[in-house]
Amino acid sequence: MSDFESLDDVRTLADTLLSTYLRIDLLANNAGGMYNTRALTGDGHERTLQTNYLAPFLLTRLLLPRLVESGGRVVSTSSNANVQGKIDLDDLNFSRRWNSGLGAYGASKLAINLFITELATRSTLSAFTFHPGFVRTGLAPDWWLLRAVKAATFGRCGVAPEVVAAQFIRLAADESISDPIGTYFDRLKPNGKQGGQATDRQLSSDLWNRTSALVGLPADL
Repeated sequence: MSDFESLDDVRTLADTLLSTYLRIDLLANNAGGMYNTRALTGDGHERTLQTNYLAPFLLTRLLLPRLVESGGRVVSTSSNANVQGKIDLDDLNFSRRWNSGLGAYGASKLAINLFITELATRSTLSAFTFHPGFVRTGLAPDWWLLRAVKAATFGRCGVAPEVVAAQFIRLAADESISDPIGTYFDRLKPNGKQGGQATDRQLSSDLWNRTSALVGLPADL
């Protein structure tokens, strides 16, 4: 277990995995959060950004050599909320732009898409992003509207986690998937809808470099 609101926890997790497993075939970045109020982690980052993006970025980078050696694959959970996201490299922490938290959530998912796209240009690792739909989980515990919807539908609103897990496993393990590395899937359909910044190659490179500095890694692999 690892607390993604602590980058030291992520580093410890990576060290444990690398010392325990000589081969790593799959990394599933599925942790996430959406918050109604803005808060910073102990590392000084807005918690949506860190939980949904910085921590998965760091873990992937730390495990990357072992994944490449094993011919492995990375699948990272994204969201169609990326369409509403906007990356501002000078305000990744949303210190000036915070509204309800939806903007930070969308930006974190857009960042994941940009990360996997950039990873595809910098390595040979098989990597995809995946929008699972609205899933019945505790993603946003402090959002009263979502709590009300769940209560009104007796917790049946959204896709069952088991259905999403089956789709996730297929993307992770099906070697017949021939879509280009970096493809964004909407459920199991490739090339899901993305925001305009998602195709900005300069932005993906700049974001990679900025993120590497934030988590204390060199930009070059």
